[in-house]
Amino acid sequence: MSVHDVIASLQMRFPGKIGQAKEFRGEQTVEVDRDMIRSVASHLKNDVGLNFLVDISSVDHFGDEPRYEVIYEFRSLSNLNYLVNLRVKVRVSEDDPTVDSLVPVYQGADWHEREVYDMMGLHFNGHPDLRRILMWEGYPYFPLRKDFPLEGKSSSMPGEAFSRPAPLEGGPFVASPLAHPPEEGDALTTLHEPRAKPAEH
Repeated sequence: MSVHDVIASLQMRFPGKIGQAKEFRGEQTVEVDRDMIRSVASHLKNDVGLNFLVDISSVDHFGDEPRYEVIYEFRSLSNLNYLVNLRVKVRVSEDDPTVDSLVPVYQGADWHEREVYDMMGLHFNGHPDLRRILMWEGYPYFPLRKDFPLEGKSSSMPGEAFSRPAPLEGGPFVASPLAHPPEEGDALTTLHEPRAKPAEH
């Protein structure tokens, strides 16, 4: 079964719930209604053989609504000589940043969903153990949101690392923004992180 057959199967199984497929560099992406993601995942795994959930990630479209996007990468490993890959996207609003967990369908979704919850603040309904995986429990922010400052925010958690914003005046991992874009042939050591320092008063 080709990826085009998989998409046709989704459109037949969920009429009106599957967006138009988009191709980019040979990869196919479809957008589905948020409320259908677990049913779509079950169909992909059990009916058309996409038996491996490669990854779950998220994007913050800050300023747009729906603000968030959850991206799923599905793959079939049934025939290693002919891999079938499909990307599925779900839009999630800022007012209701929740989506159904895929752990009941793909057990490997567990830590992927915990990371999205920890970094972006999206909740996964039905997840068996939705707690932070990188930041400590009680940390009140979500570092991958676009309104989270690069230097971080203060935290009142005593004894924890990174409880104060990181200084941006220099150091091994912080550099001034470039005065002009790098030109071809520039040494990598001349490149800087795109971080802005606080305005001088």
